[in-house]
Amino acid sequence: MSKTLEIDFINLLEENQNILHKICKLYAEDLEAHKDLFQEMVIQLWHSYPKFKGESKFSTWAYRVSLNTAISLYRAKKRRVSTIEWDNSLQNIRYEEYNDEQEEKLRFLYAAVRQLNDIEKALVYMYLEDKDYGEIAETLGISEVNARVKMNRIKTKLKNMLTQQGGI
Repeated sequence: MSKTLEIDFINLLEENQNILHKICKLYAEDLEAHKDLFQEMVIQLWHSYPKFKGESKFSTWAYRVSLNTAISLYRAKKRRVSTIEWDNSLQNIRYEEYNDEQEEKLRFLYAAVRQLNDIEKALVYMYLEDKDYGEIAETLGISEVNARVKMNRIKTKLKNMLTQQGGI
């Protein structure tokens, strides 16, 4: 990979790394799993980057690759993330610790979201990131109408879960 392509990737990843952290927060049970999943997502993005054609925004593409990585790893119920050989050129990426100090209501929300299935988690995450239904549908590979219907059902489900947990 050319040095320019590598620099572009690093810059784009640094600008959008919160996407990865937020996905890790939804799918990882603890800080160690969060770091492992973050690393695996970076590696998958790096290996896929030469195929990125720019037909969508980098953030949309990163969502898709990262969500697919998280869903694939955690659907199999693996506790340890299997990794591939680390490319030394990726050591230049600044890693910023994710701030784990969240308000109590946010903790309840994350606990409830973790109980959802993988697709529901992804949909909630993108919804909370203020993505429009068109972008959500494109990223998840479903129709926009289907995304809206699923989100309405998830909202009801989460509201019921939070009410039962006393998180509302």
